[in-house]
Parts: sequence; structure tokens; C-alpha cells
Amino acid sequence: MENNFNVTKTDDGKTVAIISYLTIIGWLIAYFAMHKDKKTELGSFHLRQTLLLYIAGFVLQVVQRIILQITPSEIIYTIFNIVSLVLFILWIIGLIGAIQGTKKEIPLIGEKAQSMFPNI
Repeated sequence: MENNFNVTKTDDGKTVAIISYLTIIGWLIAYFAMHKDKKTELGSFHLRQTLLLYIAGFVLQVVQRIILQITPSEIIYTIFNIVSLVLFILWIIGLIGAIQGTKKEIPLIGEKAQSMFPNI
């Protein structure tokens, strides 16, 4: 694995890290407009985490819609809301890490995100 990090930037990727948490549009802007040609270790770290968070959220929404169409149930709806809340809490933890400029893995998915997307 080859890392082409340019750590001479004054914010060392902190801006990319923060913007990546601001919706999928923010992730796209952070990656394509700010990170792709000027990679930093911190930016890459948070881009990987947010990408997996967004994928998990999207899959959760699709599965929820399918299951609730087949078997509408208040219990199933509540379970999906709890899982959505957990994803939101993980998002907040990641955003706080980005604001602080640290490479702290998000619980449950952080380590997996780092190994799934090594080229970011």
C-alpha cells in the first residue's frame, strides 16, 4: 500500500476531515475538491470512516423500507429507529474527533472502515 500524504498543509487535513462529516455532498466535496490531489493522513482517516457510515446509513434505510413494506410493525420500526440513533451517535463521535484533529476510530466500524478503503 502506497501512501502519498502531503502533510505540509497548515491544517494537516482537519478541514477535509470536518467537511467529510457534513452529508454525502460534503464528503464528495472534501474528497474530490480538497483531498484527492493533496492527501493528508488525517483527511484520509476521516474520509474512510465517513464513507462507511454513509454506506451503513443508506443500507439501513433501504432494508428498513423493504422490511416495513413486507411486514409493517411498530416493533420493527422502533428497532430501525434505535439503529439509526446509534449511527447518529457514531457520526457525532467521529465529527468530534475531526474537530479535535485526532485519528480516533469510531466504535464498531472505525477499524473496518480503515481496512475496507485503504486507497482513500
